[in-house]
Amino acid sequence: MAAVPKPVLLGLRDAPVHGSPAGPGAWTTSKLGGIPDALPTVAAPGPVCQRCGERLALVVQVYCPLEGSPFHRLLHVFACACPGCSTGGARSWKVFRSQCLQVPEREDQDAQKQENSLVAEDWCEGADDWGSDTEELPSPQLTLDFGNDANSAKDVDWTTQLQDLHLQDAVLGAAPPAPPGEQMALPPGMPPFLPYYICVADEDDYRDFVNLDHAHSLLRDYQQREGIAMDQLLSQSLSNDGDEKYEKTIIKSGDQTFYKFMKRIAACQEQILRYSWSGEPLFLTCPTSEVTELPACSQCGGQRIFEFQLMPALVSMLKSANLGLSVEFGTILVYTCEKSCWPPNHQTPIEEFCIIQEDPDELLFK
Repeated sequence: MAAVPKPVLLGLRDAPVHGSPAGPGAWTTSKLGGIPDALPTVAAPGPVCQRCGERLALVVQVYCPLEGSPFHRLLHVFACACPGCSTGGARSWKVFRSQCLQVPEREDQDAQKQENSLVAEDWCEGADDWGSDTEELPSPQLTLDFGNDANSAKDVDWTTQLQDLHLQDAVLGAAPPAPPGEQMALPPGMPPFLPYYICVADEDDYRDFVNLDHAHSLLRDYQQREGIAMDQLLSQSLSNDGDEKYEKTIIKSGDQTFYKFMKRIAACQEQILRYSWSGEPLFLTCPTSEVTELPACSQCGGQRIFEFQLMPALVSMLKSANLGLSVEFGTILVYTCEKSCWPPNHQTPIEEFCIIQEDPDELLFK
């Protein structure tokens, strides 16, 4: 019997984060950009780039407690925003996991209980509750405040919103553009990227909105730049059974992985994050041995599993052209300890693992 695919939750950019939120309202929030928030008993991570020595910029913060676990749980993904560094692989990207008990005095007993009781099935139930302020933890793996309610995410004119946000950035007093290839110094306390909340939607809610025109268009651009003959591709893609023949042609052209990626995200191109704890990643390029030879957890020696990935739409949202800062990637695959281990009284974030897949031709997602 074929395995049942794990549910997938999509992260979408929401409203800007105003001011400097503190307390549980800050660290139970998922966001892109800004400054990393710290759990009450764990220091905030502050990694530096192993290539240039500069402090890494926060790319995303994801609040993601697991079903059956007594821990608050926070993941931070960092990258170097200096020119050229974000394509430097693991030396310029870092992932950290922080945890603290919801009821501290139960630490020893509950920490052991967690390692024996984490489950992945049915974790997507209650996904509509992610944006609520309820005190009771619902059943999904990822929960609590992800920004505003995502039930209306499909009805939002995202193009208009993004244009408005770019205009807002200008009104806030952005600095003049930096000369090509140079980086301007950030004002004290200013994060490299302006923070925005991340709201959440169930991928299944988008099934009826699939339109492959954009996926086909991007693939045609890619294939033209790669020198692949287009006449046969176009004639087959426009036939009555176009999708099937198109996919067969893609396979012959060696682009199956890329086309599968574009087809899957076609219904929600604005997604910046895909969350599927213990699920399957969506590869942009053919996976390498990194995927089958994942390093063990540095704390417990256990296996790591896929948890979420960052998507191409995030690249343009993180660019800070006025300061010469940016990150470049195709997709970032994040793997974490399958036991989500946390030693008693531990007070520093645990480093996890990520795989960087670059934009296939460095032009598609600009």
